[in-house]
Amino acid sequence: MKKFTLIIGIYCAFISAQTMAESVILNPYQVLNVQTGQLDKTQIMISNGKITRMGANLEKNSTDAKVINLPGITLMPGLMDAHVHLMGNTELKGYAGIGQSSQLATIYGVKNAENTLLAGFTTVRDVGAGSFSDVALKDAINNGVVIGPTLFVSGPALGITGGHCDSNLLPHEYNHQSEGVVNSPWEARKQVRKNRKFGADLIKFCATGGVLSKNTDVNAKQFTLEEMQAIVDEAHNHGMRVAAHAHGLEGIRTAIIAGVDSIEHSSFIDEATIQLAKERGTSLAMDVYVSDYILGEGAAKGILEESLAKERTVGKIQRQNFKKAVEAGANLVFGTDAGIFPHGKNARQFKYMVDWGMTPLQAIQSATIRTAELFDMKTTGAIRENFTADIIGVTGNPLEDITLLENVDFVMKNGKIVKQ
Repeated sequence: MKKFTLIIGIYCAFISAQTMAESVILNPYQVLNVQTGQLDKTQIMISNGKITRMGANLEKNSTDAKVINLPGITLMPGLMDAHVHLMGNTELKGYAGIGQSSQLATIYGVKNAENTLLAGFTTVRDVGAGSFSDVALKDAINNGVVIGPTLFVSGPALGITGGHCDSNLLPHEYNHQSEGVVNSPWEARKQVRKNRKFGADLIKFCATGGVLSKNTDVNAKQFTLEEMQAIVDEAHNHGMRVAAHAHGLEGIRTAIIAGVDSIEHSSFIDEATIQLAKERGTSLAMDVYVSDYILGEGAAKGILEESLAKERTVGKIQRQNFKKAVEAGANLVFGTDAGIFPHGKNARQFKYMVDWGMTPLQAIQSATIRTAELFDMKTTGAIRENFTADIIGVTGNPLEDITLLENVDFVMKNGKIVKQ
């Protein structure tokens, strides 16, 4: 409680200080250029949430700016995660979480969003939440009611009856299904329109079965090509990007052909389909950390044995195919499936990405400039003049030790310091 109070106190104090002072100058040990990997000795001036100048001795010409000294700190862009689930209590899985209301899930989401931001993730994409609770959380963050990352949200994920994005735990007499269940191209278009109406930024649908859903096969395709094309066409018509959950190869290929913007998980992808993704400009978000958490902690959290058995097959194959995707030069973005594991631990994935073929710089690029491209954020994801001042800092050099990103020392979002 004392730590929480201290963090919020620091946050409020710096908001007050930065309101009075138009500009802030960050004076770190060095700054990582994520495009080149170069470590620069430079200061950063921030005004009105933007990086306005970079260079040495900026305070000499800006005597009214507040200088924040950060000795020993390497600054870099705020991190991004393309696949999180902020709503709900991460400690409750399977039947243990079935009695949780959407209202309670949203309240947990507030804390989860805060933990995510304090871990250095200044922008995340929430892919699948009931009752448009993700929209409510996004609005609360944008209105300054609570603190959290910049959010892109999907609302209820689309899925087929009995599929991964349906609710399959209750017997038939309850006649219960998830909000996004659709079973034809026109039903799919209607749901896309509904999600957009109520505030979704993107559309997520389930193209195959999943690990954590009851009675679904990870290799089984869900939705026909015509249904997937209807989802993508309707979403793109409204300027919305589309993410497809897909483990099995046929579902991955069909979703890419349908025109989705990203494939989530991509577990059983093969070399030919990696090339197809490159040709079509499809990003791959491969959550190569979460398997260890599921198999290590899942049973105690209530994950079904059926799901654990599926993960024992999926996890290693996914990592092997991740390595193939790295070697082939696929556009790999950073997506963790946080919410399966506790929020704020997203950066654990960096080590796994490096262990399975990426350089530290490539792993960092996946969570900055690559994911920024997927999000269509043209002035975020790098430390450059006229870019949004989403900046984090660690003690030491993350290019030499990628695990430093698991414990960030400094977080700034939109020019406001939230952790120091």
